[in-house]
Formats: sequence, C-alpha cells, structure tokens
Amino acid sequence: MILAVLVSGCTTQTTGTTTTPSATTVSAGGELKEFDMMASNWQFDPSTITVDKGDTVRLRITSTDVKHGFALPDFNVSKDLNPGETVTVEFVADKAGEFTFFCNVFCGEGHSGMKGKLVVVG
Repeated sequence: MILAVLVSGCTTQTTGTTTTPSATTVSAGGELKEFDMMASNWQFDPSTITVDKGDTVRLRITSTDVKHGFALPDFNVSKDLNPGETVTVEFVADKAGEFTFFCNVFCGEGHSGMKGKLVVVG
C-alpha cells in the first residue's frame, strides 16, 4: 500500500499567538499535525493550537528557562519539561471543542497564568 504524504510548511509566530502546523496525511482519516512549542516565563508559545477532529497531534515542547510541565487532561496528557530538553507529546484529537492546557509543575510567581488553548474543529 502506498501512502500519499503531504507536507506543508511550519510557521512559528510571535508569543501568544496561533501557529500553523506542518501536516502529513495519515490513514485514519485525519492528518498528522506537528507543532514546536516553547515553555518559558509563565507562557506557552504558541498559546493557541488549532487542529481538525481526527488529527494526530504531535507537540515538541522545550522549556527554555526552568522546569515546567504540560498538562492537557481532556486527552490524558501530562509531561514534565526539564530546562533545555525537548519532550514529544502525541495524541489523537478525537473530540471537538476548546480545551485548556497548562503548566502542572510550580514554576514561580506567574505559574497559575501559564495556560493555553487547543481548538479542535469538527
């Protein structure tokens, strides 16, 4: 079986904005959407990620300053992010809606505001 692979460019924008992923067609009907994300100084960049229902989402998250965490409870995701290391998180966006992700490792005074949003369209 031959799979057609479509790849689009990955665009990273400034802090606090949405990013456009690279995309690869996968056999389950969705696409593989890949994002590079930075965690630092009480923010995630990008802070909003938009995908389609059924997509496989792959996040490569790097903490640039101190230990952080990444939690997306609606998709059973919880990872520690050590400074300078890149952690890969992958899940299927199998339900539509808006879902909050957040830092789940205390990282300083702005910890409680370190949040972002996953938007699953479909």
